Amino acid sequence: MYNKYLFTLLLVIAVAGTHAQNTYSGSFVHGGITRTYSFYVPAAYSPGQPVPMVIGLHGTSSTGAQFAQYRDFKPIADTANFIVVNPNGSTMLGITFWNYGNVFGSTVDDVVFLEALIDTIASQYSINHQRIYCTGMSNGSFMAYYMACQSNRFAAIAGVTGSMSHTMLNVCNPVRPTPTLHIHGTEDNTNPYAGTSTMVGIEELNAFWVNQNNCDTTPLLTTVPNTDTNDGATAEHYVYTGGTSGNTVELYKVIGGEHTWPGGPMPNSNDVTCMDFSASKEIWRFFSQYQLEPTAIDKYGAAKFKLWPNPANEQLNIDIESNTADITLLDMQGRMLLQQQITNTGTINISQLQSGNYLIKIAGKEFSSVRKVVVY
Repeated sequence: MYNKYLFTLLLVIAVAGTHAQNTYSGSFVHGGITRTYSFYVPAAYSPGQPVPMVIGLHGTSSTGAQFAQYRDFKPIADTANFIVVNPNGSTMLGITFWNYGNVFGSTVDDVVFLEALIDTIASQYSINHQRIYCTGMSNGSFMAYYMACQSNRFAAIAGVTGSMSHTMLNVCNPVRPTPTLHIHGTEDNTNPYAGTSTMVGIEELNAFWVNQNNCDTTPLLTTVPNTDTNDGATAEHYVYTGGTSGNTVELYKVIGGEHTWPGGPMPNSNDVTCMDFSASKEIWRFFSQYQLEPTAIDKYGAAKFKLWPNPANEQLNIDIESNTADITLLDMQGRMLLQQQITNTGTINISQLQSGNYLIKIAGKEFSSVRKVVVY
């Protein structure tokens, strides 16, 4: 497990004896960098009863704390009983950002960091691994889509005011169809609705995920009631149904909206913010419909399934208690590289693999799991 083999966990605030809603902070060293985060636990949480997790990713030059404050999921978490996680990106030249591939020439692996963060919090709290979700704004939205392309841990994804790079879209090969919700203003000057030479336009982004989920290409269109006639924006809601396993893809097209989070205006900002709906509430409404299929994750839980070290460069160690499993190693395009069978424990020789990301599928009689492996 990550928290045992990859980093030293430093939880800053201790859990109180009687449970109440609290925000906790933590850090651990990952990839030679001290990574920081906070997370909110609602009062309804009860140890031993698994709850969903929502990861919220800030934009460039922002922080997890600012995302938590202005894209506030805490009141929703109090009612729906889920844990909200707000990590901080890495920094370069004083700028905080998420690295969805090669941003600013960075080599930081934020995919592995966020997966390690999930495992860190899951080692302290009861998390429903079938109901983990990721959302983000701007650069955080790009990262959320990158997680959908690179990771198998998320039941659904939502993005606001961001998109995908052309490179990301061209190589994106999700392990499974992933439901997505996108919210974007037509007057966004930071990440234009029509796209740029480096960023996919929102119509193309939406079409990509409609195709990935095998949804009907003709959407159900409704106009969001214009409850605030003074905000300078209106909104249209597109819903694409009929996808694999009942998946849908949704788009909120905010007419006149700028680089903002509907329902959550930033102080001292002059950008047009649509106040006719709450992006945070709509994101949770969307997320709450979805969970991973039982065969998509390890039914036995992390306590009875171990894969280490990760990242690795010589061999992978696998521990499956009292079980025989078929092991398949794949590249990120889904091409099989090797197969073998182990009973209880075993090793896989990866010394001949080039550096990069791979997928490992571990399938037994009563379980199946796909994990990402990083070779360096």
